[in-house]
Amino acid sequence: MKTAEQPDHTTTDHRTIMVRDLLTDYAGWLLGCGATCIRLEKNLKRIAAAYGQDVEITISPHHVHIYIVDRNDRTVFTSIATAKGATSFDTITRLSTLSWRIADTGIDIRRARRMFDIIVNDRPRHTWVVPPLVALANASFCRLFGGDIQAMAVVFMATLAGYNLKMWLTSMRADLRLTFLLCSFASAVIGASSYLFNLGDTPQIAIGTSILYLVPGVPFLNSFSDMLHRFYICSFGRLMDATVLTACLSIGLCAGMIVMGVGMF
Repeated sequence: MKTAEQPDHTTTDHRTIMVRDLLTDYAGWLLGCGATCIRLEKNLKRIAAAYGQDVEITISPHHVHIYIVDRNDRTVFTSIATAKGATSFDTITRLSTLSWRIADTGIDIRRARRMFDIIVNDRPRHTWVVPPLVALANASFCRLFGGDIQAMAVVFMATLAGYNLKMWLTSMRADLRLTFLLCSFASAVIGASSYLFNLGDTPQIAIGTSILYLVPGVPFLNSFSDMLHRFYICSFGRLMDATVLTACLSIGLCAGMIVMGVGMF
């Protein structure tokens, strides 16, 4: 987390500094976990008001510029929060709950900081169950689009392999665009096996649905939400991120089909 402060006064209350640090880290984590801009703005203002601060924020796709004014001595300073963390609805929900708890109960800033640290340092449990559940969901999409049992089985295996590859590449801090390209390629190659080995009557559906788990729905939805609430810069940035990721998974799909000799038309 990177923080740059520019205080107008030489002395700042220790409590105010702690509030500043909490707001900065909170903004970075909430942005990085995939929260919409309107949620980020409301949560920050809710926390700041509970501790006697006024805030104005400017949100970009990867940074939050926070302008804070203490209501007591009118101390003014700014901080810059850098997006941190991966998309996590659980973390967003828990951080939002924390903001309401601070506003409703007025808990001490030190306790609020401890609660925040627990939330962001809590590692996901039972991660082993996620890949098969994602694979099962994608196989259900295959059935929804008219795929038969054989196609569903192929999609299940293609998704399971691709999602495990995605988790490994993410843990290796690989570029997200490269991750999408490689995962879609791997899933497309496995999905094309239903066509090559005549598995079932709907191999084309198996190929088409094998990469649906990679569709970046969260950035697309956040972009639309930000546009509705007039956060146009962040909306455009998220739309471009989602578009690039969609292009990467499309390239991987086409490359997999070409390698396996499956015609696209």
